[in-house]
Amino acid sequence: MSDLSAELLTALRTLLDAGDEGGARRLIAAHREWYAQAAGVALQAGRPRLAALWAEGHAPLLHAAALLRLGEAQATLHILEAQPRSARVQTLRARAKRSLPDALEARESARQEGDGPALVAAVTLLGELLLTTDPKAALLALAEGLKVAELLNAEADAHLLAVLAHVQARLPLQTGRGGSGKAAKTAQKALERSAPRSPARVLALLSLGRGAEAEAERVAGALSAGLFEIFLKDSALASSAVLRMTPFVEEQPEGLHASLPDG
Repeated sequence: MSDLSAELLTALRTLLDAGDEGGARRLIAAHREWYAQAAGVALQAGRPRLAALWAEGHAPLLHAAALLRLGEAQATLHILEAQPRSARVQTLRARAKRSLPDALEARESARQEGDGPALVAAVTLLGELLLTTDPKAALLALAEGLKVAELLNAEADAHLLAVLAHVQARLPLQTGRGGSGKAAKTAQKALERSAPRSPARVLALLSLGRGAEAEAERVAGALSAGLFEIFLKDSALASSAVLRMTPFVEEQPEGLHASLPDG
């Protein structure tokens, strides 16, 4: 199996960044052996519909991740049923189910497997699920993800930082771990590291009170409004009324509807 050449990768990224999904599909159409790699590039570029189209039958976990962005939880679970048990599969399943027990189980599996990226994804989900009910516990969960980045000598994940900013905004300034100032600094860092049209970018913009920009990024990335529901329950965001999260409606690329599993 051959990989996309550097020249083709550059061409693909250029088309995806410009929003020319038709051109991207034509570029890859005759080379099914490139679909898995192209799906990863499309997801990173914030084009989950195209990522789902290319990943189907070629990269099941990428397919699941793309469908999650589109709000297709049941279709995601259907795909994951056929996959061998692993921390990454469990983390995707926990996110599809929005389940705290499943997220805790995914975190433990990631610890046992020594899978750093899966552990970061699991604790990020825990931070989201605990945000409104126990922000201190959310902070502790996210701290483990920061420690993983430190051990790997890598930058902290943008999605984790964006969730952390929301958690910090809910913690009293007196604790030394929260307050609006600390939250704003974290959110700005998340924004700088986030990819265009990604959930991390939407969450960072929300935390910064830039709701109109957050909505524009969400729509451009075909992101389901349900991904951000828990953050919109935050009283500060609700009172600002800057983000209405209108339903995403866009004509799907030809043939895509048939490529998505029944939910």
